[in-house]
Amino acid sequence: MFTGIIETLGKVTNLVTEKDNLHITIESEITHELKIDQSVAHNGVCLTVVAIDNNQYTVTAIKETLDKTNIGNLIIDSTVNLERAMKLGERLDGHIVQGHVDQTATCIDVKETEGSWLFTFEYDPKLNNVTIEKGSITVNGVSLTVVNSQKNSFSVAIIPYTFEHTNFKTFKVGTVVNLEFDVIGKYVKRLTELSA
Repeated sequence: MFTGIIETLGKVTNLVTEKDNLHITIESEITHELKIDQSVAHNGVCLTVVAIDNNQYTVTAIKETLDKTNIGNLIIDSTVNLERAMKLGERLDGHIVQGHVDQTATCIDVKETEGSWLFTFEYDPKLNNVTIEKGSITVNGVSLTVVNSQKNSFSVAIIPYTFEHTNFKTFKVGTVVNLEFDVIGKYVKRLTELSA
């Protein structure tokens, strides 16, 4: 369980393909606090730490993860948003995030406004995910509030702190991101489908 509040950024230092799996090595300032078998969200994707070496650690992404997220697009020196699992009893500053990406989306517009940025993303509506105005959405692991909810697109407003402390500063038109839709909304949608 995560909150969507990014702790730090990591840098990809090595990528090794083994059969259908991708082993990803990350350099991070939190590596010394990690342990083997710990869950860490990478751009919103929950992956398990399988090795630690000084200030670098390795996680493994399987085919299912590579097919449904942007993890397979990582290259050496890519910047990833990192968040460790939440501690029981802590404040939930973002929203309930599982680290299970529903689908990817593409950035279709970036507007710099007076002191913030407005990013618009478009996603495939065939997967039946939905956003609602002022609802929660997770983009690359960042807990955000939906603005301008449409059938297959939405926008988010990014404050300077978030822009500087996440990989949003690297996004441009065409950037592919991970989306995790609000878990409560997903259950409500499924229940209404089953009762129809």
